[in-house]
Amino acid sequence: MDFSIRAANVEDCKDIARMIMELAEYEKVADQVKVTQRVLEQDGFSKNPFFHGIIAEVPEQHKTKDGHTKIGYALYFYSYSSWSGKAIYMEDLYVMPDFRGKGIGKALMSKVAQLGLAAGCTQLNFTVLDWNKSSLDFYHSQGCFNITTKMGYHCMRCEGEALEHLAQP
Repeated sequence: MDFSIRAANVEDCKDIARMIMELAEYEKVADQVKVTQRVLEQDGFSKNPFFHGIIAEVPEQHKTKDGHTKIGYALYFYSYSSWSGKAIYMEDLYVMPDFRGKGIGKALMSKVAQLGLAAGCTQLNFTVLDWNKSSLDFYHSQGCFNITTKMGYHCMRCEGEALEHLAQP
C-alpha cells in the first residue's frame, strides 16, 4: 500500500477531529470527546503548542469510500522523567480500520520514536486499553512492555470537580 507520513498542519485538524471520534467510538467512549476541530487548531498550532501530530495519507486512488485520503494519525508531546530525562508521550495512534495491517500504524509509531530520539528522548510512553488485544500484541511485537505489570505503576487522573478542588490552596 502506497502511503506517506508527514507532520500535521492546521488544515489537518478537521480530519484529526474526525479520526479522534472514530477512535473514541472504537474505544466505546465517544460521549467523552470534548475536543473539536477549533480546539485542535488552537492547542496544536499556536505559538506554544500543547501537542504535535503526524498524519498518514494515501494517494487519491486509495482514498476511502467517503473520499478521505488522511487515514491515520498520531498525536504526541514531550515530557520529562525525573529518573531518565527527556521523554515523548504518544497520546493517540490511530489507523482507519480498512487500512490496518498494512504497516501504517508501525510507520506512525516509528516516526514518533524517531522524533523522540532526535530530541534526545530516552523513552516513549503511551497507554492502551486492557481489552485491546490486537493493539497490545502489536506494541509487544515492537519491543514495548507493560509498566503496570513490570514496575507496578498505574496511570492516574484527576479531572472535573476533583481537579477544581485539588487546585484550591
